[in-house]
Amino acid sequence: MRLRFAPSPSGQLHVGNARTALFNWLLAHGQDGTFVLRIEDTDTERSSRESESSILDDLRWLGLDWDEGPDIGGQHGPYRQSERLHLYASYANELIGAGHAYYCFCPPAKLESERKEDLAAGRPPKYRGTCRGLPLIVARGRLEAGERPVVRFKVPEAVEVTFNDLVRGEVTFNTGVIGDPVLVRSDGRPAYNFAVVVDDAVMEITHVIRGEDHISNTPRQLLLYRALGFTPPEFAHLALVMGPDHTPLSKRHGATSVAEFRLRGYLPEALVNYLALLGWSPGSGSEESGTPVDELLPIDELARRFAIGDVGHSAGIFDPDKLAWMNRHYMKVAAPGRISVESLRYFIARGFIRRRTDEALEFVASLLPMAVGSVDRLEEIPERVAFIFEFDPAASLRQAHVARLLEEPGAREVIKALPDAVDGTLADREAFRAAAARVRERTGCKGKALFHPIRLALTGSDGGPELDLAVPAIERGAALPPQAGVARIVGCRQRAEMFARAIS
Repeated sequence: MRLRFAPSPSGQLHVGNARTALFNWLLAHGQDGTFVLRIEDTDTERSSRESESSILDDLRWLGLDWDEGPDIGGQHGPYRQSERLHLYASYANELIGAGHAYYCFCPPAKLESERKEDLAAGRPPKYRGTCRGLPLIVARGRLEAGERPVVRFKVPEAVEVTFNDLVRGEVTFNTGVIGDPVLVRSDGRPAYNFAVVVDDAVMEITHVIRGEDHISNTPRQLLLYRALGFTPPEFAHLALVMGPDHTPLSKRHGATSVAEFRLRGYLPEALVNYLALLGWSPGSGSEESGTPVDELLPIDELARRFAIGDVGHSAGIFDPDKLAWMNRHYMKVAAPGRISVESLRYFIARGFIRRRTDEALEFVASLLPMAVGSVDRLEEIPERVAFIFEFDPAASLRQAHVARLLEEPGAREVIKALPDAVDGTLADREAFRAAAARVRERTGCKGKALFHPIRLALTGSDGGPELDLAVPAIERGAALPPQAGVARIVGCRQRAEMFARAIS
């Protein structure tokens, strides 16, 4: 079994295309097959090596490695269409010689006029066949005279083309609605339907999983397979990925490319797991046992369970909330060292970390228990612990809800008693609890009346992580030397003093 993913390097990798790559990868790996990466870069105006590099990087980040491709080679290379032009020219000449293709000299302006006429009449645009009967000897004479025609495929008239779609079942087209497609443009570049047939045949691709927007291309490609004497692969066409409003996923729905999801702090295993479930279900243990459908699965287990026949033909609806739920799960189970490395760039962007050092990474890792369980993405972690790095009593007091808290009985007394109660570093839970007990003895406040003002005085906020975690973290940060690469952090004693002065 040989499958391929063949992106066009004309932009970023869309999550819909990433799902297509994933399904091909899952089927190949689940069946001990071969996964081929091929770059369809014959659109020279839009294609770029920068885009190709970005797509390959995104695929690697997702964990979708390939067995053959432009960067590692293989027995069926080259793996960029721009490096295979000689193959397309050879097969085009073969089709012309066998009478399956012909040269077309129709001017573009004439073709555009005919297309508009068809549309105005409510007909699907179709080439009129003007050059279809042109004798080959005449066409070659015009070639020698310097004209640059396109090469068209001669579609058989009134023929039924039927194929079994592995997702949708039997699909039939009549060639009466299919015009003679261009195989080779006047500049020598192959058209998509021609290049993909030659490539898939020569690369011995056995299964093609792609989007449903390619269904209408399939009859043209099957006719080309027959004309060239190739055995066609099996086809499976996936329903498109839709936004929550059931329209094609686009920028108005938020992030749509793999690069954007990476930038926003999603983990690759979360995005892979979620994309796998868009249109396919891994099933459950048994209906009798009432076991719920398994959804949180590593990629190797997804490959083991994947079957193309279980893919549905309804559109997959992209649910950002479910992806966020999955990402929270994978952040919780990931090693703290990994999450600290992955989230460091967001701390640097906020100015909380000045440079990457071992001490900085270790400190960030120590903060994760306060954040990972309550955020959806890595980029949200710094905001969750921003109170450690940013402390401004004056800014806190300008907030209406803080002013209201200060009017509660005993609140000001607790804040004023706190500096003297902090007679040392609050480096652990026991030290913090001891300081709180001293404030309680001096003020008589307890419970919320005690801890809410303490939280406000030490963090500048009336909400956030547990104080048993937050206070020692502040003290650890304040003790770090400048060379640790962490922005200066104000310690608890100084915070208490600053806030007490601010309310006086």
